[in-house]
Amino acid sequence: MCGIVGAVAQRDVAEILLEGLRRLEYRGYDSAGIAIINPEQQINRLRRLGKVQELGNALKETPLTGGTGISHTRWATHGEPSERNAHPHQSADIVVVHNGIIENHELLRNQLRDQGYNFSSDTDTEVMAHLVAELRKQTSSLLEAVQQAVKQLHGAYGAAFIDRTQPDSLVVARSGSPLVIGYGIGENFVGSDPLALLPVTRKFAYLEEGDVAEISRHEVKIFDQNAHPVERKIHESDLSYDASDKGEYRHYMLKEIHEQPRAVTDTMEGRVTQDGVAAEAFGPEAAKLLPGIKSVQIVACGTSYNSGMVARNWIERYAGIPCRVEIASEFRYRHTLVPEDCLFITISQSGETADTLAALRKAKEQGYAASLAICNVAGSSLVRESDLTFMTRAGAEIGVASTKAFTTQLTGLLMLTAVLARNNPQAEDALQKRFADGLHQLPALLKQCLALDSEILKLSQAFADKHHALFLGRGSQHAIAMEGALKLKEISYIHAEAYAAGELKHGPLALIDENMPVVVVAPNNDLLEKLKSNMEEVRARGGQLFVFADEAAGIKPEQGIQVLNVPHMDHLLAPIAYTLPLQLLSYHVAVLKGTDVDQPRNLAKSVTVE
Repeated sequence: MCGIVGAVAQRDVAEILLEGLRRLEYRGYDSAGIAIINPEQQINRLRRLGKVQELGNALKETPLTGGTGISHTRWATHGEPSERNAHPHQSADIVVVHNGIIENHELLRNQLRDQGYNFSSDTDTEVMAHLVAELRKQTSSLLEAVQQAVKQLHGAYGAAFIDRTQPDSLVVARSGSPLVIGYGIGENFVGSDPLALLPVTRKFAYLEEGDVAEISRHEVKIFDQNAHPVERKIHESDLSYDASDKGEYRHYMLKEIHEQPRAVTDTMEGRVTQDGVAAEAFGPEAAKLLPGIKSVQIVACGTSYNSGMVARNWIERYAGIPCRVEIASEFRYRHTLVPEDCLFITISQSGETADTLAALRKAKEQGYAASLAICNVAGSSLVRESDLTFMTRAGAEIGVASTKAFTTQLTGLLMLTAVLARNNPQAEDALQKRFADGLHQLPALLKQCLALDSEILKLSQAFADKHHALFLGRGSQHAIAMEGALKLKEISYIHAEAYAAGELKHGPLALIDENMPVVVVAPNNDLLEKLKSNMEEVRARGGQLFVFADEAAGIKPEQGIQVLNVPHMDHLLAPIAYTLPLQLLSYHVAVLKGTDVDQPRNLAKSVTVE
């Protein structure tokens, strides 16, 4: 949540900071602000409510000059979206931008008020500005003041500070919220995500938990949580992202939906042969560790949780070992037992999801056999802290509602299932060939599903005036129904819920009438006849069915039933393939309703707060 960009350079940095914020706007867009130390050694601060473009318009009217500055785009946690609550926050000579939540802010606020500080915002962040300002009176440098301040802060934060009296440097601190340092020539930078800094550098170092760093034009000094100097490895990035390039597409989300055949191909490249999946795709130690695994625990949030629910069906059915899936925010606080030889899997697009990271750290303390991160961001905390890693290679995903990150996660989880299934004595002899053949067919199958776009556009018209929807699926398709409902509610603001279709008679049937669209995911598998019975329960009560059905399933359009035929496929692949039509449905409904597809209200892409 929220985005930070900072710079120390000889040139003016306002445009660098602004462009960085544009690239981070997926992390939050309630308000934005910038603060720069000008050549006269004064702090100029500019904040605006709304998206980064509002700040850009303000900078055109009031240009800011200077080579040292920090900036921020906000996703509100403490205090409503407003200019007074926008970052940066200032106390005397100290200015701060902050991602995260300071849990003991009320205690610190009362202490600082007793010391004579007045608060002009409702945020927890302003506490940090006043605290560092107070400690700066007692210390020789901004670095020392920040090092003293973090000892008093409880919670999660990634923060950047500037000091009017030290115009040639900035100081950053990281605890639970990611920060990356970008290395230039005679200039250095900091950001919440390397994407923000790609126009100015390709060299990055990721701060570790508890790190504090002082950044100047020619030097970066990093200190660990004990204030000892440390070195952090510098990586050369091959990321690419043009913030202005949607190509032929109206929205990033639509572009990313159509990128999925290519993204899935990249996920498999060099990892899937004609005979099966290379265990080394999950890390150098995978071939040694995975054969001994007797159970799996998956932990994730949101869309990633839905991918884990699909994987549970695959792993238990084909690998023949127990698999549990839990929401990370619940797992981290629940008393849990560790099964023998259990693989702990975390799934996260960003690799910085706060609850998922906390769950991983708990698992490492509990002594799981090994940990595996399935992630899209190399160098992220989740990747660095896990024993095994699988990079999904989805590429930059800018739309807040996840699309290609989800399907590449599913692809990776299907590949993992193939590796685990090698040790299942009950597995069919041809299973590994079936996995390999299916994975190789998958990109072409996804292209066939995308070709249904015009039909789905027509189908979406029926949702334009609706306020509620139900999604139904059985088996692994229940999780795909969950993902379809999540997408619809995220970007169209229609209240949507998903149920295992067999649960209809245990309550949800009470909601069925002619105004409640019911979306059904119906591949041609061993649960099809059961699903048809559930559909009849809806029809008998006047419900309107919208069925995404395998062309061989024998489901025909009738009164109260609209059918969109999906290509016939091995049901092993159906959870991945059926995702795309549901994404397109949500997209077209959102466009019809006139919502902000790429930046839906109240949401942000990377959830780095609890």
